[in-house]
Amino acid sequence: MSRILSLPGLIDIHVHLRDPGQTHKEDFFTGTCAALAGGVTTVFDMPNNVVPIFTKVALEEKMEIARQKAVCDWGLYFGTDGKNTHEFQYVANKVAGLKVYLTSTTGNYFVEDVHLLKNIFATWPKIKPIVVHAEGEKINLACKLALRFKKKIHVTHIATREALENVLLGRKKGLDVTCDVTPHHLFLTDAYAKKYQNLATVKPPLGSQKDVDYLWDHLSDIDCIATDHAPHTQEEKKSKNSPFGMPGLEIMLPLLMTAVYEKRLYIEDIIRMTNTNPRRIFGIGQDPNTYTEIDSEEDYTIGESSYFTKCGWSPFEGKRVFGKVKNVFIAGRKVYSEGTVLVSAGFGKNHFFG
Repeated sequence: MSRILSLPGLIDIHVHLRDPGQTHKEDFFTGTCAALAGGVTTVFDMPNNVVPIFTKVALEEKMEIARQKAVCDWGLYFGTDGKNTHEFQYVANKVAGLKVYLTSTTGNYFVEDVHLLKNIFATWPKIKPIVVHAEGEKINLACKLALRFKKKIHVTHIATREALENVLLGRKKGLDVTCDVTPHHLFLTDAYAKKYQNLATVKPPLGSQKDVDYLWDHLSDIDCIATDHAPHTQEEKKSKNSPFGMPGLEIMLPLLMTAVYEKRLYIEDIIRMTNTNPRRIFGIGQDPNTYTEIDSEEDYTIGESSYFTKCGWSPFEGKRVFGKVKNVFIAGRKVYSEGTVLVSAGFGKNHFFG
């Protein structure tokens, strides 16, 4: 294996850049700088902002913010509480997909009423996937609704054996269902949560060692790896009511490359889960001039240099990793090199023009 590897630009289909509303944690500029530092050339941002992205107006306002700030390519999700289905026809061609929360999380986004869920699945246009936050039996509910209304669904942040088995059961029934896993659900366990308490508060919770082993053993059944980059300040994480989430954009690729170094993963797996499958699922074309160059043999310790992410910490601080991002190119333009972002705010383009 050559020391300098060229990988297709990574596509992270699940981030929370906190903009607008919580820009003390992150914004579209700092978050996309962090993406480039991690070899990520495209991010899809979730709709659970302080003011949820439940209307066409809110979506367009957020798009304008991203246009002005992003340094990598991007896309947005639309959200729903089940009471805004009249908006769907106006926004579906402008977004990566629809995000539906079938499990409680931070904010008032949880849709529990089955009648509302049926209307959501019935109304959302088939041209874009429905991305569901669901755990346990709620994955089965999402699969049943998708089968009934013939919709494509993507189950995000698979964390346990039960969750993946429920996805596989849906596939056996003929459902077009895909899924992703986060780096923290692959590389951390509930033992980390017991040790670090609030810093490890995430949704879904970190799984057991048996869960993690099962995910690794069945990685071929998982379509994508996505960070669920969800930054909060350390002060917020250490507080009594610690919010869910942790940052991940800058460390996903080094963690995966370290797994390659340890012979737990192949380069082809990284390409499949961070580029090929995300493009297939979300309908993105391939640009051979968008790629990341990485030194596969250079090792370093996470946290020994400063972060681009505004929250300024990582759950993997102190971990030795292999694989240093050297250069990143988007559409033939060098946008990142040796720790420096080379383009100005607003360089990034929206993948979904509408």
